Amino acid sequence: MSHKNVTGDTASQAELDAFRELQQLAYQAASDVAATLEPGVTEREAARRIREHLESRGVQDWFHTPFAWFGDRTAFRNFRVPLQFFPTRRRLEEGMPFILDCAPVRDGYVADIGYSGYLGENPLHDRLMDDLREHRRLIVEKVREGNTLQDVYRAVDALIREQGYDNRHQVYPGRVIAHQVSKVESRLPKRTVAGFGIRSLQTLFGDLVVERMHHRSPLWADGDISAHPATPGMWAVEPHIGFRDMGVKFEEILVVTSGDAYWLDDDLPHVTRWSQRALSGIGTSEETATV
Repeated sequence: MSHKNVTGDTASQAELDAFRELQQLAYQAASDVAATLEPGVTEREAARRIREHLESRGVQDWFHTPFAWFGDRTAFRNFRVPLQFFPTRRRLEEGMPFILDCAPVRDGYVADIGYSGYLGENPLHDRLMDDLREHRRLIVEKVREGNTLQDVYRAVDALIREQGYDNRHQVYPGRVIAHQVSKVESRLPKRTVAGFGIRSLQTLFGDLVVERMHHRSPLWADGDISAHPATPGMWAVEPHIGFRDMGVKFEEILVVTSGDAYWLDDDLPHVTRWSQRALSGIGTSEETATV
């Protein structure tokens, strides 16, 4: 089995497996670090733990270094400048939500994940996470149908409003809900600038130039540049919903081919959680199978 990636080359099954393995590793790092969090730990400390965890397991570079957001910062309230996204000295408290986000690079393969959790008990967070499941189903179905990325974004917006929440990915630079992912092949040094790996940025900028020549963009937002169906390849998708001072999201790779779309992996913490809660009769979804 093979699929077209963003460069127009063929992604072999072995390459897809390598992307999946790294995505699993990134989620495992977030899960392992989440289990170590305790009252008083700072966002910076949590991000440092993720970085050390992944570097000890062969990660050599970054699309972006790890982020951690605690409390109301999970909803990006009053975020105005990019520097506000970086980890701070905010300390975790009992019952407080958190999001851990990292984008490691290993042997040129890239993963970009988001892990939502909380310390102690938080029923409201459980409700938001349950409702996030419908977005995963909606996104892959709309992409399969050939809808434009702009229209899929607007469908996600409509579902968020229907659920009584608000769109928080609109706060990301460029209002993006996703970006294309491709193998990093660069001779630049493995260094980060302002939290982003320069090799990965070079690859993304190259994709941006190529896609713009075809009146497309590797950045998926709600503007007219996204008024085209998903380009075949891999997309790191991160719907982020908020309610008051709480935000939740997931981020994972969506594989798009010339005639299909599917999530790269269903064995991920949020998907497993939804399946377990559905089997127990908990949550909002009527289905127990993953999309």
